[in-house]
Amino acid sequence: MVLKEIHNVYLIGIGGIGMSALARYFLTNNKHVAGYDKTPSEITYGLSQLGASIHFEDDVKKIDKIFLDKKRTLVIYTPAVPKDLRELTFFKELGFKVYKRSEILGLITEKSYCFAVAGTHGKTTTTSILAHLLYECNIPFTAFLGGISENYDTNFILRGSEVTVVEADEFDRSFLSLKPDMACITSMDADHLDVYGEAEVLRDSFKAFALCLKPNGKLFVRNGLPLKGITYGIEDDSDYSIININIENGTYVFDVKTSKTVLESIRFNLPGRHNLSNALIALAMAVEYGCPPRQLVKALASFKGVKRRFTYHINTEDFILIDDYAHHPEEINAVYQAVREMYPKKKVLAIFQPHLYSRTRDFANDFARSLAQFDALLLLDIYPAREVPINGITSAWLLDKIGLANKQLVDKNELIDKIHESSAQIVITMGAGDISDEVKLIKKEFSIAS
Repeated sequence: MVLKEIHNVYLIGIGGIGMSALARYFLTNNKHVAGYDKTPSEITYGLSQLGASIHFEDDVKKIDKIFLDKKRTLVIYTPAVPKDLRELTFFKELGFKVYKRSEILGLITEKSYCFAVAGTHGKTTTTSILAHLLYECNIPFTAFLGGISENYDTNFILRGSEVTVVEADEFDRSFLSLKPDMACITSMDADHLDVYGEAEVLRDSFKAFALCLKPNGKLFVRNGLPLKGITYGIEDDSDYSIININIENGTYVFDVKTSKTVLESIRFNLPGRHNLSNALIALAMAVEYGCPPRQLVKALASFKGVKRRFTYHINTEDFILIDDYAHHPEEINAVYQAVREMYPKKKVLAIFQPHLYSRTRDFANDFARSLAQFDALLLLDIYPAREVPINGITSAWLLDKIGLANKQLVDKNELIDKIHESSAQIVITMGAGDISDEVKLIKKEFSIAS
């Protein structure tokens, strides 16, 4: 397929964070863009403001006729939508070749210098940091982000086409469509077992991704992962290592040791050792690309973060409200480590919405251990996303496994009352479903109270 010959782009699941970045790309390139999504959101509203036509019913009658021209129309879907979705089936029956989002990213990036960030955790933050570093170093690049950058208030950044920055998503083996010049793997923890079946199969897919590098490409791996490449880590013997870590007024100050030099007095504002690791690999990739180190150090200090990644909504002396996308036990552990490091003496109430029945089932014991670390827990019902219920897998079942005295299963409409009843000074909301909708209500209530 030659993208230049395409005039119309139809996206099934257009409101997804990755799909919406593609939609913005094609709108910027003056294509007619339309699509379907299950529910309206701030993302779909923003796309509509840019000229995209979006509807929220799975109804083929709502597809404009201009998108039925096979020669001039590109149809893209996300594997997160049901396989029997009427619109998806409709285009297939008409003889359209429908493309996964990852396949189109592969086509867009193949003729540019491509940075790809892979890993079961840390992709979005790392990609966003890397994009910010390249922006501040005036590199002509296009970035497709898996979250909304706080610096640019978007998940799509266009500064040129010589370089592309993308997340390499392991779900449905999507990242095997990419051919990067420089790639990193942040983690290989078991996840998406509904797709892979076993953790070892998932790890094999990361090894296959490493082989997708272009000739003479560079691979970075977190120290300890079973892959060969340029290593990075914290206070260890990696090729790139963070040393001399201090915290000054909630900001990390540290040095980075490379094989050639030591970069001193680097400042970074995101809490958590996992975010230090994300910052390090973004910095290392930019250094290897040829960006001036001191300019990178300055840029790192101005990175504001990604929405829903340890995002402060209220931050006063008496009350703190933090929201995070954490939906895997290791991500919850990272959130806990970060909040304990920054606030060692404050009581923390966690509010968690499990995401997917299969993930809850596959990692129930790990979820139980990670959630039991907090002082108190409010557990919401499982957010199903693309799945149908699994018999016996419920939040009540998960709650019974959690060894914490102060724990409750609650409905969304109870959250504000339960927070008022709590003596916690810090409230953390976590999950990949629609819990962010509740954060707005909590913020409104407690901004007044605090």
